[in-house]
Amino acid sequence: MTVRLPLFPLNSVLFPGLVLPLNVFEERYRAMMRDLLKTPEEEPRRFAVVAIRDGHEVAQSAPGMPDPTSIPERGPAAGFGPEPVKAFHGVGCVADAATIRERADGTFEVLATGTTRVRLLSVDASGPFLTAELEELPEEPGDEAGALAEGVLRAFRQYQKRLAGARERSLSSTAELPDQPSVVSYLVAAAMMLDTPTKQRLLQAPDTASRLRDELKLLRSETSIIRTLPSLPASDLTRGPTSLN
Repeated sequence: MTVRLPLFPLNSVLFPGLVLPLNVFEERYRAMMRDLLKTPEEEPRRFAVVAIRDGHEVAQSAPGMPDPTSIPERGPAAGFGPEPVKAFHGVGCVADAATIRERADGTFEVLATGTTRVRLLSVDASGPFLTAELEELPEEPGDEAGALAEGVLRAFRQYQKRLAGARERSLSSTAELPDQPSVVSYLVAAAMMLDTPTKQRLLQAPDTASRLRDELKLLRSETSIIRTLPSLPASDLTRGPTSLN
């Protein structure tokens, strides 16, 4: 099944079930939000998020470093080269915008949630914002997903404890983590401190079990590294309860 949706490229990966807050200020994306607001409130206001492989999330709007004589780019594909489809990773996620609020200055505050994985087939830059032809990807469970999810949750708690510097006490002991394997796989993928290519690899895993196996290896490896080098940046990110929000 294919679908055509507005395309919002980011320097990050969105996973199904995870919340995405956006501060929309570029004209191409403001035009996208104005168009989405035409959709009746009872219908989903959907757009697709893809991670940028080669390009810039925000287009250059004025001359600057490193070349002060460079010409600012304009248009829906600014910053993504002559063939935008090549600038993006091939698998993204549909986002459903629960809130689109226009500010007095014309910018937008958006709160969306990832829903379904999609494969990027083509990109159209002929309008005021990018649109894309997308193929919806089913989430197959794979073999032994349930048992793998239990192991990943145990490893994730150890990872959190090490990252937060907690040695003996249980971190976020009152927090309820999910037990559905696919939800576990996406939550852990989003919560781990990983680079974009690694998160992208997890997003496009062929099935839930494959993603969980990869995460288990990553969690064990990262926890071991943190144990050896405990002074890592942003360790305070895991001091609060884990939440799908």
